[in-house]
Amino acid sequence: MNIALPAGAYEVRQWLQGAAHIAVLTGAGISAESGVPTFREAQTGYWAQFRPEDMATEAGFRAHPRRVWDWYQHRRNLLAGVHPNAGHVALAQFQQQHPGRLTLITQNVDGLHQRAGSIGTLCLHGDIFADRWLDTPRNCCHIDHAVAGHPPYCDRCGNLVRPGVVWFGEPLPYATLEAAQQAARTCELMLVVGTAGAVYPAAGLAQVARQACARVAIINPAASDLDDVAHALLSGTAGSVLPALLAGV
Repeated sequence: MNIALPAGAYEVRQWLQGAAHIAVLTGAGISAESGVPTFREAQTGYWAQFRPEDMATEAGFRAHPRRVWDWYQHRRNLLAGVHPNAGHVALAQFQQQHPGRLTLITQNVDGLHQRAGSIGTLCLHGDIFADRWLDTPRNCCHIDHAVAGHPPYCDRCGNLVRPGVVWFGEPLPYATLEAAQQAARTCELMLVVGTAGAVYPAAGLAQVARQACARVAIINPAASDLDDVAHALLSGTAGSVLPALLAGV
């Protein structure tokens, strides 16, 4: 089935064809198409009584580790029945067909890009399915040997296991952010997909790319805070635009 491309897409396809290095930044919009609830949408029912600061900060976890751990388990369970959509798949297929040409950077923690087959995804805000130690691990702390619990813990020193996501007030993973900034500085084209462009430093990557003389194209069904940075605005969802945009490039 042929899918009509939005205005400006044919020019972006030409940019794609000529670009030796492409960077793609994705946000919550691409996951929303798969039915992934947003952070606040996941706070329903029993969980609606708690503030985000209670559930997504180090202080909140230290104060109520069982509550916060169980909420993240709840979110993981919500994601169990969610699958990558056509946008995720189109990006993964492009990467596989053009090794080394596309660097994928995401603000999402749901792992859908990886499940679609994307390679080397830079997860700026972590991975909700990954675990790590709350405090700097000692020699006795081996994540695979943590004692089961809510949360799991080290039975020698008591160190707690926490979700591998970036909480409010925490810096982004240094190596991941450095790799993302390098991709933005060296790409010839950046696609910004499904993000409102309001969360920094992730949103700043589009500005880094523009300042480094890369073309910037935004794919989003609504206006974003980054529209002034873009050379092209493609109105539509990732699942409808990306498969047609990337096909045969």
